[in-house]
Amino acid sequence: MLVGRKPCWRQLQASLFRLLCLIPTGFPVRSVDMQRATDNITVRQGDTAVIRCYVDDKFSKVAWLNRSNIIFAGQDKWSLDPRVDLITKGQLEYSLRIQKVDVYDEGSYTCSIQTKQQPKPSMVYLIVQVPANIYKMSEDMTVNEGSNVTLSCLASGRPDPLITWRLLNPSEPLDGEEYLDIIGIMRNQAGRYECKASNDVATPDVKYVNVIVNYPPTIKKTKSWESQIGRMGSLVCEATAVPTPEFEWYRDDKRLSSSQNINIQVLGTSTILMIPSVTEEDYGKYTCVASNRLGVQNASLFLYRPGTGRDINGSACVSQSLWLFLACFACLLFKC
Repeated sequence: MLVGRKPCWRQLQASLFRLLCLIPTGFPVRSVDMQRATDNITVRQGDTAVIRCYVDDKFSKVAWLNRSNIIFAGQDKWSLDPRVDLITKGQLEYSLRIQKVDVYDEGSYTCSIQTKQQPKPSMVYLIVQVPANIYKMSEDMTVNEGSNVTLSCLASGRPDPLITWRLLNPSEPLDGEEYLDIIGIMRNQAGRYECKASNDVATPDVKYVNVIVNYPPTIKKTKSWESQIGRMGSLVCEATAVPTPEFEWYRDDKRLSSSQNINIQVLGTSTILMIPSVTEEDYGKYTCVASNRLGVQNASLFLYRPGTGRDINGSACVSQSLWLFLACFACLLFKC
């Protein structure tokens, strides 16, 4: 590894002077083309870094150091790292190449020259960037409506990644970073949540978590039926609930079940009560009950004779129309 403790400047100068005195001459250096001490090189993890250093016709001694560790002295390699080598083009270039760069390679690198017995180091700082990576994500969960929920999305990267949240279907951006807090979650907040971590080094890392919200049944649709004697009659009851509701049918206080005269079917969140051949005794009020472990709800439905004017909303609207008709008729009789 190209790591070490950063020495103080005076110690570095002394070390470089002693080192360069041991290096045979033959590598000329053009110090005006050296990279300045403030130069930075940014490389993505896994790529190859080339730190440039050029030489000219002024013969001198050169070396590469990483902090206090000697990498090359002249052409002699002191580092044991197989990823590291020199790029030399005749006597014009003395550049350091590091393949498959990793985060521990980050730091200062010095191309040191000696002219007239005076070392002149030039330092470059290597910055290693790492793509965003989500390393810990909340698992799929099931919660009850009204409870507080915290979703976590932990990511690493260099620079630190930006974390954003989104609820899919429909797409809705959410305020949250590593942790997304949902206070009193509602049924419309169930679904697939997306966490995206990005730092512009590579394609953002994206992961998902599914949140199921349990809630008690709500009967959202019922359909009464008008049928003649001997014809088929059917009553429909539809409910929403998580978990899927169970259904029961009642006539007065008696629970009904499938028999020769009645057929009860459950299709997901709907149930149908069918009477193949309606008799006089079948007319009247029926009760649909939807339940799960969180609650119960019921609704009344009617099987009525043709022309009786009953519907799912009861007889209120029909009665109102009847009274309006009678009022108009009376007005005509008495010439009001």
